[in-house]
Amino acid sequence: MNEIDAHNLSDNRYARQVRFDAIGVDGQRLISQSTVAILGCGALGSVIAEILARSGVGQLRIIDRDYVEWTNLQRQALFDENDAKQGRAKSEAACDRLQSINSDITAEPFVADLTADNIDRHLRGTDLVVDAADNFSIRFLLNDWSLKTKTAWVHGGCVGAAGQVRLFSGLGAPCFRCLVPNLPPASSVATCDTAGVVGAATHAIASLQALEALKWLSGNRDTIHESVWSFDFWSNRFRELSIDSSLSQSCRACGERQYDFLEGDPVGVGETMTLCGRSAVQITPSAMATVDLNQMALRWQGQGEVQLTRFFVRLTLATLRLTLFRDGRAVIEGTDQSGEARAVYDRLVGS
Repeated sequence: MNEIDAHNLSDNRYARQVRFDAIGVDGQRLISQSTVAILGCGALGSVIAEILARSGVGQLRIIDRDYVEWTNLQRQALFDENDAKQGRAKSEAACDRLQSINSDITAEPFVADLTADNIDRHLRGTDLVVDAADNFSIRFLLNDWSLKTKTAWVHGGCVGAAGQVRLFSGLGAPCFRCLVPNLPPASSVATCDTAGVVGAATHAIASLQALEALKWLSGNRDTIHESVWSFDFWSNRFRELSIDSSLSQSCRACGERQYDFLEGDPVGVGETMTLCGRSAVQITPSAMATVDLNQMALRWQGQGEVQLTRFFVRLTLATLRLTLFRDGRAVIEGTDQSGEARAVYDRLVGS
């Protein structure tokens, strides 16, 4: 970013932000020197990424495991119909758009499923992480990594028209597990598939996450909101949920320093998972490996329509579509049955 002249802001794209006294020249300089990772580039992550890019965050890492579909366009701000037609990797499409919005910054795409094995590789060197993954396992994993590395992160979630936001400093007392001590049963957690989601609500939650991020990055850490913001926009309800710091004493993560999700079995490895909002199953192999996408594309010739990109290879059959990523992870569309999806994976990819 060009050096800011506080006395001549007429040609500076950040002029209005710099004129806000709490940020000013010094705060803008800190923002421009920051590296932020955004986990997930869907309804929350796409909005957060655009706000931070326009605000001048110098380095953005966009980490997402999925690709653009038609159902995303209702709320995921960085994507258009061409992205959906091509089935582009979300992180790639997002970074292309972010670079066209602000050529001052660097936006780097990562098509990956975050696990205990790779989280440090993807997040090392960041000043802040923003949670837009809509996944409790990843939040628990991120919380462990945050505490171990003392890196701040901004939690956010939204389903239906309700959501919540809080920044966690990485120092504990409290941490996310003080708020949610254990993984909730899957049946107890509403998803966009079962409850739907309103785009205006996700935009509001994402804006609050971006605001907390900018406070932190610009050095205004005394203004960070210390309670959990909880909103039901449709029913016009707002709550502030305080997390008593004394909960840290019995917290397994920040109190006992036991990082179960970071130092135990990699999160999500060896699992099948029905994906939110469509008839599809994700399969993550028990042994992570690097797939030769070109070789797989050649192997699939004659099976159906094959599409090869630098991030994935895709095979479209009569009733199913299989997208295989470089880490061996796959999404099988056209079924919500784990057994059927596993059989297709084993047949076309290998067990």
